[in-house]
Amino acid sequence: MTSPGCFPSTAVCFLSLSLSLSLSLSLSLSLSIREVAVKPALVQTVSMDLSFRYLDSLATSFQHCLLSSWIKDNIKKKECCLYVEDAREGFCMCGYPKNHHPVEAIEAEEYTGETWNKDLHVREVPTDAFGDISFRKQKIGKYVRVSSGTSAEVLYQLMTEHWKLQPPNLLISVTGGAKNFNMKTRLKDKFHRGLIKVAQTTGAWILTGGTHTGVMKHVGMAVHDYILSSRFMERQIIAIGVATWGVIHNRQDLVHPEGCFPAHYYLDEQGQGRLSCLDDNHSHFLLVDDGMHGHYGTEIELRGKLEKLISEQPLGNRESGVKIPVVCVVLDGGPGTLNTIYNSMMNNTPCVVLDGSGRLADVIAHVAALPLSEVTIDTRYIYLDELWYFAQLQDIIRMPHLLTVFYINEDKKSDLDVAILQAFLKASRSKDSVGNKEKQLELAVAWNRVDIAQSEFFTEESHWKSRDLHQAMFSALVGHKAEFVRLLLENGVCLDQFLESEDTLCELYTHLPRCMFLHKLARRAPGDEISLSHVSEEVRHLVWNAGRDLFLWSVLQNKRELAEIAWEQMMMTADSETLMAFPFPGVFSECHRCDEQRAQKLLIRISPSWGGTTCLRLALEADDKSFIAHSGVQALLTHVWYGKLAVDNPHWRLLLSMLFFPLVFTGFVVFSDRSGKSPLKPLNCWTRLVSLYTCPQVKFYWNIASYFGFLWLFAVVLMMDFQSSPSWRELLLYVWLISLVCEEVRQVRSKMYIKDLWNILDVLSITLFIIGLTLRLAHNLFYVGKVILCIDFIIFCLRLMAIFTISRTLGPKIIIVRRMMLDLFLFLFLLSIWVVAYGVSTQGILIENEERLNWILRGALYEPYLVIFGSLPSSIDSTQFSMDSCSVNGTDPLKPKCPVLNSDSNPVFPEWLTIIMLCVYLLFANILLLNLLIAIFNYTFQQVQDHTDTFWKLQRYDLIKEYYSRPALPPPFILLSHLYLFIRCLVQRRASQKSSDQIFCSVGSVLLY
Repeated sequence: MTSPGCFPSTAVCFLSLSLSLSLSLSLSLSLSIREVAVKPALVQTVSMDLSFRYLDSLATSFQHCLLSSWIKDNIKKKECCLYVEDAREGFCMCGYPKNHHPVEAIEAEEYTGETWNKDLHVREVPTDAFGDISFRKQKIGKYVRVSSGTSAEVLYQLMTEHWKLQPPNLLISVTGGAKNFNMKTRLKDKFHRGLIKVAQTTGAWILTGGTHTGVMKHVGMAVHDYILSSRFMERQIIAIGVATWGVIHNRQDLVHPEGCFPAHYYLDEQGQGRLSCLDDNHSHFLLVDDGMHGHYGTEIELRGKLEKLISEQPLGNRESGVKIPVVCVVLDGGPGTLNTIYNSMMNNTPCVVLDGSGRLADVIAHVAALPLSEVTIDTRYIYLDELWYFAQLQDIIRMPHLLTVFYINEDKKSDLDVAILQAFLKASRSKDSVGNKEKQLELAVAWNRVDIAQSEFFTEESHWKSRDLHQAMFSALVGHKAEFVRLLLENGVCLDQFLESEDTLCELYTHLPRCMFLHKLARRAPGDEISLSHVSEEVRHLVWNAGRDLFLWSVLQNKRELAEIAWEQMMMTADSETLMAFPFPGVFSECHRCDEQRAQKLLIRISPSWGGTTCLRLALEADDKSFIAHSGVQALLTHVWYGKLAVDNPHWRLLLSMLFFPLVFTGFVVFSDRSGKSPLKPLNCWTRLVSLYTCPQVKFYWNIASYFGFLWLFAVVLMMDFQSSPSWRELLLYVWLISLVCEEVRQVRSKMYIKDLWNILDVLSITLFIIGLTLRLAHNLFYVGKVILCIDFIIFCLRLMAIFTISRTLGPKIIIVRRMMLDLFLFLFLLSIWVVAYGVSTQGILIENEERLNWILRGALYEPYLVIFGSLPSSIDSTQFSMDSCSVNGTDPLKPKCPVLNSDSNPVFPEWLTIIMLCVYLLFANILLLNLLIAIFNYTFQQVQDHTDTFWKLQRYDLIKEYYSRPALPPPFILLSHLYLFIRCLVQRRASQKSSDQIFCSVGSVLLY
C-alpha cells in the first residue's frame, strides 16, 4: 500500500490523474443538474469550489509526477549487493544490518568466495528517497538521496530547474566543527546577523553539512531567527544541507520509491546516538549515499565538486565574464576543517575565519597575525603536531589575499556581512586591472551592496570613465536597483553615452518583466530580438533623448524609484519642451513672476515630444489640484473665460449687451487683448458681435437661460399639457431634447467625458427620457411613460446644480453634497441591518402568516424606517388597539392584518417585549446611528472646507474647458451650430486639410458617426 503523502508509479500516477479529472467533471456535472431542484446558488458555488480544488490538486500532482519521473531517470543511490557479515553479528561489512539488504544480496551466488570490497560490491540503483520534507514545526523543504558518484551538473539542474531555485549571486560555504560547541553571545549574534544579512541582500545560497549539530546548527538557528523576525513577503533564505545519508537518524521516514510529498521527519536528538538528525531550519537537502552506514565525511568530495561547478556559472543578466563567487566561512573546526580550508584556497576560494569561535579558527586567527618566520610548532596545539598539518597551515598563511580573519574586538566593529563580501573582493583584487575592477563592481551590483561599492570603488582616488561603468549600469537597471543607478550616475555614467547605441535600449526592453507591453512587442517582433522600430510602434517618439528613453522604460515596468532618477537626469539636461511637459509649481511660479504672458504660453504650448499634449493637460490627468489652483494657471483661465472681452467689464453691462446686441457697437463693453492689459485697435462691428457671443462667459449665461427654459417647458408639459397625442409644446420639448443629445454626442469624443459626474447625469437623464417617451407613445403604457418622465424631471433638476460651480461660495458646497451622498449611501447599509432586524422580528411577533407582499414590506421595512423620524407605531400597544384599524383575516386590501387575538378579540402578543424592542431600536437607530451620520457629515464638510479654494478652482477649470469648446448658440438653436460643424467637416474631408483642420473635423464628425 502507498504510505500517506507518497505517490504511486508514473503509469499509475497518470491513470489516477485521469480518473480524478473524470471524477471532478462528473461531480461538477451532477451538482449542476441538481441546481434546478435544490438551492441553485448554493449548489453552483459548491460545484465551482470543488472543481477548482480538484484542478489545483491535479496540477500539483502532475508536477510531482514529472519530478518523480525525472529523478528516477537521472539520480541514483548506492546499495550493497553482497551481504558479508562483519565482526558484529547480523551486520554487513557495509555497516547496514542484514534486513536492510535485498534478497539477492544475501543469496548472491555470483560473488561466492570473494572478499567484500566497497568498489566491487556497492552498486548504483534508482534512488528511493526524494520529495518534500516536513518537520515538527510544519516547515516544508526539499530533499533527495543521491549517489556519491552523481555529477554536479545533474544536482545543479535539479536545484535550478526542478526545485525552482534562482541561481545565486554568491555561494557561502560554511564549514567547521561538526560537534556541538558554544560560541560567545556577542560572536553568535554577529554571526547570525551577518550571515543572514549577506544572504538576504545578495541572494546567496548557504551551503552546510545539513545536520542539527555544530556549525550547521548555528546556521539553522540564524535562519530560524530570520524567519521569526521577517515579514511574509521577504526573500527566503536558501540554506542547502549536503549530508551523508548513512549517518542520518530516522532516515527510514524519507524512503519511498515514488517520493514523499511530504515526508514527515522527526528530529530526535535524544535517541540519535552516534548518528545525526537533519536540521529543521535548512530549506534543501542533498543526502549523499556511498552505500556505507555510519561513515562521516562521505559528502565532502561531492560538495567540493558542486561548489566548483557553481563557481563556474555566469553571474548577471548578460555575458560579462563574471562568475558566481564562492566564499568559505570557518567556525571552530579540527583537522578535517584544515584540509577543507587548504583545498578551498588552492582552488582560489577566499576564506573568512571567525576569531573566537574555537579550536582551528582561533589557531589560524592567531597565526595570521604573526610574521611568517615566527610560525613554529607549539605543543599547546597537540593536534597540529604532524608535519603535514603544519605544512598546510604555512601554505594557508602564505596566501593572505585569500584569507580574511573576522575579529570580534571592540576596536574593530565591522560586520560579518561586510567581511564576507570584502574577502572575495580582496581575493579578486590581486589581479590589478581595469577589467578586473569592472567585474568587482559588477559583483557589488549583483549583491545590491551600495555601501561596499562606495567604500571600495568610488573613493576620492578613483577615476572612472563612463564606458567602464556601462555594464554595471545595465545590470543595475535590469535588476531594478535604484540606489545603484543613482550612485553610478553620480560617479561618471553619462546617459547619452550609455544609450548611444540602439542595441542597449533594445536589450533593456528584452528584459522587461511579463506584462502587456512586452506581449505586444513580442507580437510585433518576428524573431527573438526586439528593435526600436517595434518599440516605437507602441510608444511614439521614443528615441533621440536618453533621459526620456530611460524614463519611459522605467514607467513601463512600474518602477517608481528608477523613473524618478531618470526624471531627475532629464531635468538636469532639460530643454524648453521638457520643462514645459512637466508641471513644477516652483518653476512655474518663478516664470510667472518674471513674465506672466510667456508663462501662460508655456501652459498651453503643445509638445510633439510628449504625444502632442500640454502642461495643463498633464496636470489635469494627474489630478494635480495644487498646480491647477496656482495663481498663474487661474489667471490664464480667467482670460480664457472672458475671451476677447476685458476682465473688468461689469456683469450688468455684459447681460444688457447679450439682450440688446447693438450696445456692443457703442463701446458699452470694453474689448482687450489676451493679457487684458492694453486695449486693441478699433474692431469692426462683425468682429465685436462674434467676440461677444463666442465668449465662454456669454455662452454660459445663454445656456443657463436655455436650461431654465427647458425645465419650464418640461414642467408645463408634465403638469398641464400631457395629452394622448403630443401637443406642439411637447413636440418642442422633443426637439429641445434632440439638441441636448447632439451636444452630448459632440462631447463624448473627449477622453475625460465619462469621468465627469455631470456627464453621467446627462446620459442617465437622456436615457430615461427616451425610455419614458417610448412607453408614452404606447397606448397601454401611457401612464407608465409619464411616471418615468416625472422621475426624469428630477434628474434634470439635479443637473442644474452644475451652474453653481462658477461660484466661489456655492461651488465647493456641490462637492460637499456629492461626498455626503456617498457617505449616506454607505451609511444606509449599516442602518438597514437595524431596520430589517427590528422590522422582521416585530412583524413576526404581531402578525401571523401575512401573505400580502405590500403589507409585508410595509410592516417589515417602511414602518420601522418611519420610527426613526418619530412616527411611533400604535400596533405594539394593546391599549390603543382597535378592530376598526385592521382586517381579521387580511381580506381588506386597504387595512393591515390584525395581530393574533384571543377569544375576547384582544391581542395576545407580549406587549412588554415589543415595547422593549422599540426602545432598544430607538436607542441605536435614532440616537447612535443618526449621530454617527452627523459626525460623518461633519468630517466630510471639514475636509472640503479646509481646501475650499483648491476644489473650487479645479471645478472652475472643468467649467471653463467645457464652455470654451461649446458652440455659441444655446439649445435648441445649437442644432444650427451642429449642422454648420457637420457641413464644415465634410468639406474639409474632401479637401484633405492639414492636421489642425483634421482635429476640428474629428470633433465635428461625431454627429456623423
